[in-house]
Amino acid sequence: MIIAIPKERRAGETRVAASAETVKKLKGLGLDVVVETGAGASAFFSDADYSAAGATIAPDAASALKNADIVLKVRGPTAEEIGAMKRGAILAALLSPATEKENAAKLAEAGVDAFAMEFLPRISRAQAMDVLSSQANLAGYKAVIDAAAQFGRAMPMMMTAAGTIAPARVLIMGVGVAGLQAIATAKRLGAIVSATDVRPATKEQVESLGGTFIAVMDDEFKNAQTAAGYAKEMSKEYQAKQAALIAETIKKQDIVITTALIPGRKAPVLVSEEMVKTMKPGSIIVDLAAEQGGNCPLTEPNKVCVKHGVTLMGHTNLPGHLAVDASSLYARNLFNFVSLFVDKKTGAIALNWDDEIIKGAGLTRGGAVVHPALKG
Repeated sequence: MIIAIPKERRAGETRVAASAETVKKLKGLGLDVVVETGAGASAFFSDADYSAAGATIAPDAASALKNADIVLKVRGPTAEEIGAMKRGAILAALLSPATEKENAAKLAEAGVDAFAMEFLPRISRAQAMDVLSSQANLAGYKAVIDAAAQFGRAMPMMMTAAGTIAPARVLIMGVGVAGLQAIATAKRLGAIVSATDVRPATKEQVESLGGTFIAVMDDEFKNAQTAAGYAKEMSKEYQAKQAALIAETIKKQDIVITTALIPGRKAPVLVSEEMVKTMKPGSIIVDLAAEQGGNCPLTEPNKVCVKHGVTLMGHTNLPGHLAVDASSLYARNLFNFVSLFVDKKTGAIALNWDDEIIKGAGLTRGGAVVHPALKG
């Protein structure tokens, strides 16, 4: 069985779907690994590294893909890549199914059995394959580091002969994986950290990291989390009450990091233009939802801009700014996923579509789009 690792072709994508470490592990499963030349260059994995791990280096994408039984990618394939895959091939990648439905149809038409890693069920057995968490963790860290670099003041309190420097105040909006890492990183840098989220379970998590939790604690708040652990969309009434509380809080902040996303939906607005106008000159907003419309309507994707005296940072692929670690973690996630359906003795593919993980991540199968979120 052949597994292919093509070069990423999306603009600005620096990650790669395999590391030298995971190539060795894939070889250990009995798979032949083909890596397109230069696939790991942006993450500082050389062709020589892959060759030493046992991979064959292909001169181009077509050569890597034409005989591949399994294809691993970071982002969804281009039309040319889909055309180069053989019928019956298996693809695992971040396929953005909610916004790239046409690609799902093309994969089905090409006879590719595609797995959208975004759709992995949130169960304990899938944690080692959870690409969203591994990448969000790095994004939360990088958001704080980028904000600190942009900020015109120091983060921690400093006692000097010339006087005391007050610590920066950082507000994290959205306490998922990225938010929790942002809290921890900001605390390590010496900031005074507060955080807000609509899920009641996050209050204890924020406080355990030394942050102050901010939210309107009414009955709707107490029931604002789905069984899968995602935030529910709140009522207009709750949003108004929460916005009023945040409006008062945000005036005192130096750095605001927004991380709120609803799967398959436009990002909710958390910081209005009116709120931005009340912020201190020189304040920073890092909007991790920029790619899905932004948690602040003033955010411009892939730009750093200043509006009303506030710097808004709208980078859309923060994990890609840490390409080495992001690729290493992502590659391990994919290896753990592939290990589910490759027989460790024979190297043969044995997809069990009754498996909760396989079924949950399955986007296309046998020439059809099969995931309920995209069907009919």
